[in-house]
Amino acid sequence: MARRAALAVWGFVVGDDWRTAVGVVLILAATALVATAGLPAWWLAPIAVLALLRWSLGRAIPRCADGSSRL
Repeated sequence: MARRAALAVWGFVVGDDWRTAVGVVLILAATALVATAGLPAWWLAPIAVLALLRWSLGRAIPRCADGSSRL
């Protein structure tokens, strides 16, 4: 039972792309470091999440032979 619950949590948090999950953890750590330094950190997470989304989509969208995306 505990193993199934742990696998369910892992599947929910990590999902299909472990790199995105690691990126989110790094974003949260960077935001915490900036906030701990006494600087405003509210802007860091939204910008980093957009960059992470672009990176993730860039890996997911198939490329044509000429380098353009299929969409």
